[in-house]
Amino acid sequence: MDNYTHIIFSTSAVYLFIVIVFRIFGKTELAQLSITDLIFVLLISNAVQNAMVGPDTTLLGGLIAASVLFAINMIFKKLKFKFPGFKKLVEGEPVILIYKGVIKHQNCEKNGITEDELLQAIREHGSSEIEDIDSLILEADGNISVVSNNHKNHSIRKIKHRKVN
Repeated sequence: MDNYTHIIFSTSAVYLFIVIVFRIFGKTELAQLSITDLIFVLLISNAVQNAMVGPDTTLLGGLIAASVLFAINMIFKKLKFKFPGFKKLVEGEPVILIYKGVIKHQNCEKNGITEDELLQAIREHGSSEIEDIDSLILEADGNISVVSNNHKNHSIRKIKHRKVN
């Protein structure tokens, strides 16, 4: 296998590995990056660099690895759009953490969400009591959506509009 074929294969393998690991470790890792999360991401990228390009530290080797990452990412986006089951497999589904003022402890535990984190999310969305919450949902992308009983304090994440090719 020539060097550039090795870079393409290795980069693809690393991409798939990272997707699987983030899927296993959960969506809370994706929401808002803390300083330790940022450091983690930077170190992961440094750790897998050699696995992707091997001894080839040339400009062409780096450009090939970057191109493969962009291509795989584009393919994943198209597959997620075309096949909802694939999107569910890769990203997971939203999870209800509070419903009608009652904490769903099993869902919180499964997703590693503490009561303090729930209270913080509630406060960030303009409420102060769990009982005021109609629903609190951990979205597939790691963000939290909150709808309060009084419907004055609800938070809906805005969808970014982008040009569709």
